[in-house]
Amino acid sequence: MSRWWWKILCILLLGYVVAAGFLMPVPRLDILNETIRNLYFHVPMWFTMMLLFTIAFWYSILYLRTGNLKHDIYAWQFTNTGIFFSILGMATGMEWAKYTWGAAWSNDPKQLCTALCMLIYFAYLILRGGMKDDEKRARISAVYNIFAYAMMIPLLGVLPRMVDSLHPGNGGNPAFKQYDLDNNMKLVFYPAVIGWILLGVWIGSLKTRTELIKFHRENI
Repeated sequence: MSRWWWKILCILLLGYVVAAGFLMPVPRLDILNETIRNLYFHVPMWFTMMLLFTIAFWYSILYLRTGNLKHDIYAWQFTNTGIFFSILGMATGMEWAKYTWGAAWSNDPKQLCTALCMLIYFAYLILRGGMKDDEKRARISAVYNIFAYAMMIPLLGVLPRMVDSLHPGNGGNPAFKQYDLDNNMKLVFYPAVIGWILLGVWIGSLKTRTELIKFHRENI
């Protein structure tokens, strides 16, 4: 039970988010209206992605320090999972933008920076797929993963805030907390962040365990 408590918590939280997210009343804000409920899905996807990339970044450093191929597997699979959540984040964001900004893609600075960040990580997968030697692949992938993470920070956290943007909290556009103090949304948003993060870690852990099993079988 001690090993499963966080997985049970993940299921309970996401069940609550789906139910409460669609049933709880939300504030009537201009343009946003009911689409504001996407806050429970779109934003936590990005938080989850960034945490997963951080875990992968750490394991890439560990691999370079130790040369243990298991650390490369952790970095690889958590990066894979992070990319999956980046796709979910982009998809939910484009759907939201379609109804609030009038178009799914508007060349908003944050959209462009996010797309560039995703392309950098897609290149990581292509790089790994082009090499057969395990140690060479692990070493080059680890270095590239560290580079990708270093690029993600300014692309997502710095550059979009230096220019005007349609996104809340960027370029003088007020964030939700500055004009939305609805406590009902907080009761759903914070559990959503925790729930999606736990799901991301769960998926990453399962993918890693699967690859570790393959690794052990191939090296017996």
